[in-house]
Amino acid sequence: MNTNTVNPEGHDTDSGPRADQPFGFGTGSTAALRRPFQGRMLAGVAAGAARYLGVDPVIIRIAFVVLTFAGGAGIPLYLAGLLLIPDEGSDQSIAASLFASQPSR
Repeated sequence: MNTNTVNPEGHDTDSGPRADQPFGFGTGSTAALRRPFQGRMLAGVAAGAARYLGVDPVIIRIAFVVLTFAGGAGIPLYLAGLLLIPDEGSDQSIAASLFASQPSR
């Protein structure tokens, strides 16, 4: 008896979040972490992380603010996200493009 959810053609039969998965976890989607152009407030780090995790961007923004006031980790984490997460439509982050532009020694 075959009990998996993959059909014979190899496509996942799950078409999106179900009622028991309100944030889209476990849907089989492999969306890449990107900083989107729409929904940005500053650089799109919170909007991209929220889209990747399937939560509201306000939750991520509040987490950055709380981390900033409770120890100061919010600002370095945001800057790391800015440098390491590529823009939507790009395959290379800011940090990767900086490293690629450096002459090899």
